[in-house]
Amino acid sequence: MSLQDKYREVLNLGEELGIQNGNVIEEAGVLKVWGTAQTQYEKDQLWDKIKEIGGTNPSDIVADVSVANTEYYTKHTVKSGETLSKIAKHYYKDANAYNKIFKANTDQLKNPDLIHPGQVLVIPNP
Repeated sequence: MSLQDKYREVLNLGEELGIQNGNVIEEAGVLKVWGTAQTQYEKDQLWDKIKEIGGTNPSDIVADVSVANTEYYTKHTVKSGETLSKIAKHYYKDANAYNKIFKANTDQLKNPDLIHPGQVLVIPNP
């Protein structure tokens, strides 16, 4: 099995996320990938997939992924039934970090307990 086959899910995720200026080369038993993610969250998603496949410190892949927008972690469109706590748990693994999201969105939120489906919230850098 080639390394491109082994890491196919990573390459597919890169395509799904629209990684810009991406390229992949396999040489000397190492898969080298690079490109530019729109946000740090997208870069983290790629690294999580790499670690899922290759382990915590894989030696058969080198990834050089830069981030185009460093002003925030990502943006999130609120879905029905979501709360700021649920959103914070998803992005930060800590439901109590909801206030960080609230503070970053006071231009459209007046109460942390009142969000609406369709709102696009800035998720600040962790």
